[in-house]
Amino acid sequence: MALEFDTQFAPAYGRAVEAGPGVLRLTVNNPSPFTFHGTNSYVVGTSSLAVIDPGPDDDAHLEALLKAIDGRPVSHILVSHTHRDHSPLAARLAEITGALVCAEGPHRPARPLRIGETNPLDASADTDFKPDLTLKDNELIEGDGWELRAIHTPGHAANHTVFALEGTGIMFSADHVMAWSTTIVAPPDGAMADYMRSLDALLARDDQLLLPGHGGPVTRPAPFLRGLKAHRKMRERAILERVTRGDRSIGDMVRAIYRDTDPRLHGAAALSVLAHLEDLVSRSAVVTEGAPAIDGLYFPG
Repeated sequence: MALEFDTQFAPAYGRAVEAGPGVLRLTVNNPSPFTFHGTNSYVVGTSSLAVIDPGPDDDAHLEALLKAIDGRPVSHILVSHTHRDHSPLAARLAEITGALVCAEGPHRPARPLRIGETNPLDASADTDFKPDLTLKDNELIEGDGWELRAIHTPGHAANHTVFALEGTGIMFSADHVMAWSTTIVAPPDGAMADYMRSLDALLARDDQLLLPGHGGPVTRPAPFLRGLKAHRKMRERAILERVTRGDRSIGDMVRAIYRDTDPRLHGAAALSVLAHLEDLVSRSAVVTEGAPAIDGLYFPG
């Protein structure tokens, strides 16, 4: 399918909105070019609850979550990944509710930093986060009247995990799949080869509704996932074409490929191009001196 994004979304800041049977969505008032209207948190269950992605350390959002919880017990807080718009509030919410904080693990990059390399994404990383329970791939978290399955989906972040609400067809897709935009895959935090494998893992499933970390739902997951995969392959072909035509630097490629993109996003676009180039170099389709780098020079393989 042609990839069509849905940018129609009413964030309803400070108010819980029903997103599915037994599922409430609350959106943090932290809009930006990267978070869209803000980060979505989800409250799952009716008598005993789970909270998915409590969000940044924001007093107003904590108050809204507690109002939605409405005195009911919270057994688990599930965190999809450790970017600062998703995980920091987990510690305060756990202290208030006594819930177990669950995630794949602490923050880590997809690969070690190379000599002389700095991580431009350091400011977005919640390096203080430590889960009470580390989740294995395909592990089931059981609550009162609900079961959530953790599915590891590295790519956007090395520890990214999505959660499937068993028996409902609903998946909480966090930043892996979103209706409003493609996902940022930016080294060293993320890796394109990982992201593509994670798309394939979701394509092998039969989920009917994806509730993402930003924006509204994906109502037709299978064709949308195929569209995302085709979009990444198209971007890869565009990068190969620019290299073949003589573009040597990532900056030149970004100016050509992303000429219609908001210039505020060109830094993220450069990291996305680097992610593709890392994958292309690993397959010898493109060559560079040493390891792929943001300031490297690239040549046809």
